[in-house]
Amino acid sequence: MADKRRAGPVAAPPSAPATRRDHGLASDPMPAYSANPLLAIGLMCLATALFSCLDATAKFLVVKAELPATQVVWVRFMSQFLLIVVVLGAVSVPRLLATTQLKHQMLRSVLMLASTVFNFLALQHLRLDQTSTIYFLTPLMVALLAGPFLGEWVGWRRLVAIMIGFAGILVAIRPGFTDVHYAVIFSLVSMVAYTGFILLTRHLSRFDPVEVTLFYSLLAGAYGMAPFALVDWVWPAGWLHWTLLASLGVWGGIGHYLLIIAHRYAPASTIAPFIYVSLLTHSVLGFLVFQDVPDRWTLAGAAVVIGAGLYLLHRERVTRAR
Repeated sequence: MADKRRAGPVAAPPSAPATRRDHGLASDPMPAYSANPLLAIGLMCLATALFSCLDATAKFLVVKAELPATQVVWVRFMSQFLLIVVVLGAVSVPRLLATTQLKHQMLRSVLMLASTVFNFLALQHLRLDQTSTIYFLTPLMVALLAGPFLGEWVGWRRLVAIMIGFAGILVAIRPGFTDVHYAVIFSLVSMVAYTGFILLTRHLSRFDPVEVTLFYSLLAGAYGMAPFALVDWVWPAGWLHWTLLASLGVWGGIGHYLLIIAHRYAPASTIAPFIYVSLLTHSVLGFLVFQDVPDRWTLAGAAVVIGAGLYLLHRERVTRAR
């Protein structure tokens, strides 16, 4: 969904909380939370809805308003960057740049940019529910790659669940049975980049504060995309398009903030399943804005992937209990 948007909580092997697409920082260490699971679930659902708004707005600007994807991507990062500076104050910028893991922070920022770019490219051609379904593979990929990258290996049961999840994506896109749009590749690349983003987020949570990691995640997009956006720049047609452009950073910024706060009121295992609410929010926005209706194959594939993800969460709870 964007950046995505992916930006959201994903099932993870034991010892680390989950996070969300385009951008979540839920795996960073949090203070001891006050138990209020209903509030946490509400915040998680609201954050998921905001991330869906981010994807829908980006798709509208690229498809309906015919603005270049480079411009939309850059404004998405730059507006959130400015929002953080305004909220925290310009004097806080030197503190936000203080990191002990500069190379990893920059790589993570580049991965977030790559995830957002390929997600926005995919949204030009795919329905919102299709990209959302592909992004449901993220928790499965995190669980699979956490072994070689973080030393957190999964057991055979979770490995089987991961394979079933991948089979669910095959059900959704049906290669060999129907024409598969090349934009599916963009969505898959975006998902893989976001998986790397999450793994690095979990690594950096041991070294840098949440605000530092959040700030660095915007730098590659805000500065790296600027030359391309300015070359391709198309002036928006009116106030509606300007407003939608400015809202990109708001959807992402507030969504991430609510996601972080949610993890202060409940453990990740409680709220992580509600990432799948995005299938509903993406489908509703897709219908309201673009008159897109999910087909039965996408819904069937999504059900398989969601089932596999929920099983991963169940196995995490079992492992923690032991």
